[in-house]
Amino acid sequence: MSTNTATAPVSTVSVSAAQPWRVGLIGFGCVGQGLYDILQQRPEAGFTIGRIVVKTPGKVRSLPAERFEFDADSLLADDSLDVLVEVIDDADTAFRLVSEALRRGRRVVTANKAMLARHLPALVQLQREGRGTLLYEAAVCGSIPVIRTLDAYFGAEPLRRLTGILNGSSNYVLTRMGEEGSDYAPALVEAQQQGFAETDPSLDMGAFDPRSKAVLLAAHAYGAFLDPEQVLNLGIEGISAVDIAFAASQGQKIKVVAGLQRLPDGRVTVLVTPQLVGPESPLYTVDHEFNGVVIEADFAGEQFLRGRGAGGHPTGSAVLADLAALRQGFAYQYPKVAEAPEYASDLEVEIYLRTDEDRIIDLLDFSEISEEADEDEYVVGYVALANLIRHRDTLRKYGAFIVRTGRLRPVSTDELVAEVSA
Repeated sequence: MSTNTATAPVSTVSVSAAQPWRVGLIGFGCVGQGLYDILQQRPEAGFTIGRIVVKTPGKVRSLPAERFEFDADSLLADDSLDVLVEVIDDADTAFRLVSEALRRGRRVVTANKAMLARHLPALVQLQREGRGTLLYEAAVCGSIPVIRTLDAYFGAEPLRRLTGILNGSSNYVLTRMGEEGSDYAPALVEAQQQGFAETDPSLDMGAFDPRSKAVLLAAHAYGAFLDPEQVLNLGIEGISAVDIAFAASQGQKIKVVAGLQRLPDGRVTVLVTPQLVGPESPLYTVDHEFNGVVIEADFAGEQFLRGRGAGGHPTGSAVLADLAALRQGFAYQYPKVAEAPEYASDLEVEIYLRTDEDRIIDLLDFSEISEEADEDEYVVGYVALANLIRHRDTLRKYGAFIVRTGRLRPVSTDELVAEVSA
């Protein structure tokens, strides 16, 4: 196994230029301000913030009010700007701005994973028509250069699987629960106080955020353009100290893992749920707000990348890396799209389910049960992936908690497809 610890790419970026590129910055939240701070400290990088557009007038910010303006569309038409950076949290507005910028032939960097996951095929088509260039390393795993690695380094090599911890907020909560033996609520409050979780944590804790990132990874790892709704995502809102103790009794931890896997028949499946992770996995030691990605290639073997997955400076560093790549003429090639595999959902997943609602067990219709514990209200066995996808909202409604063991098999057979090593 080759281990690559990915830290902020800023220190490796060097762009020499007689004339700095002027950047139009749309958004000045955590990432926007992080990028601004980095460029202030690194003028030799060759980029300067020319204009900054924000949404809310009168909001207290770290720069004088005259530095901000409020019409993002005016940046699209400003030919004095060499590149546009979009780092807002509104997916619909982001898509409108980014797609229009590409139609105008602009260079664009974005960190908006939800927007990209919903609209990636359309954005790729705009680029294929010769209408601009879009890079988005900052949308996945903060400072870890996983998108560029997949596109440029593994573009010609088949991948067996890619597994990753893609959300620092939920990972922080799980880490603190394991360290303190506490329940979910106090660990979440601590994550919010530390700035690792949002006031509304639903996108992170419900695994919607890592699902968007997994969709982007699928495009680069396998050439598969997926609808986010195709991908099973289950979160940790229903977790308790009982579940942490169960994992510990097995010598394992619970992590929210995105698992992308090529099956023996060549099809691909993607799952984003809590998973049992043992000490044999590189992800076992990825704790707190860190992210980690394991890439298993047919010929190169296993590669591991680890780094800070969120925060203004780590994510801003990924934006800077994209700016430098654009200046060097880099563009994603999506080399595997022409041979994109079929997406597979006709599988059974082995899960640990804890619930006090018997109707949930009936609803999921276990095909095989290997372990039951009435006093702790949990059951371990195989369930059809299609049932998990169909009933995921009901599972959330009743507070059921599910963890994958890592084992998959075809529907209605005892033949094991794979034991996925996280």
